[in-house]
Amino acid sequence: MRKIRLIMPFLVLFLGCSFFSGSARAATAGEIDKAVNLALEKLYASTPAAAELAKVCKGVLVFPDVVKAGLIVGGQYGEGALRVDGKTVGYYNTVAASYGLQAGAQTFGYAMFLMNDSALNYLKKSQGWEVGVGPTVVVMDEGLAKSLTTSTAKDDIYAFIFGQKGLMAGLSLQGSKITRINPD
Repeated sequence: MRKIRLIMPFLVLFLGCSFFSGSARAATAGEIDKAVNLALEKLYASTPAAAELAKVCKGVLVFPDVVKAGLIVGGQYGEGALRVDGKTVGYYNTVAASYGLQAGAQTFGYAMFLMNDSALNYLKKSQGWEVGVGPTVVVMDEGLAKSLTTSTAKDDIYAFIFGQKGLMAGLSLQGSKITRINPD
């Protein structure tokens, strides 16, 4: 029994790497753009605060399909695009690893509204941005979204999580590393 407990984290890590290697195939720029368009349409239709922020923000970083899985050892991966004035100006991936009490798998998407030039420039210049280090990120829930207006939006970045499917205890963006990619 003790050997199984020692081997289990390595087995999960191996299976997780195998699971994510299928997802890790870089999507083409066209595939990412199509998924981002669809994700933004759904987000704006279901969350009026996000649609309002889109009108005044400097850029929107969208990850339409992030896959997260874990059993003690976990990881997540997704690809997305940075939009400025409605046009894609760069492609990015989001990667995170974790260890601890966790079990399950899920997919979700998120959009980060960069509200000022400082936040936008930080993302563009960083060689890999770890969420939680750098610009202030506020993760919006349904209650906060109802009270947010363009005149009360004072933080650097507002993040909306959407389209959750599956079951995984806990969801956090902190510790996610966002890195620029060059899809075909």
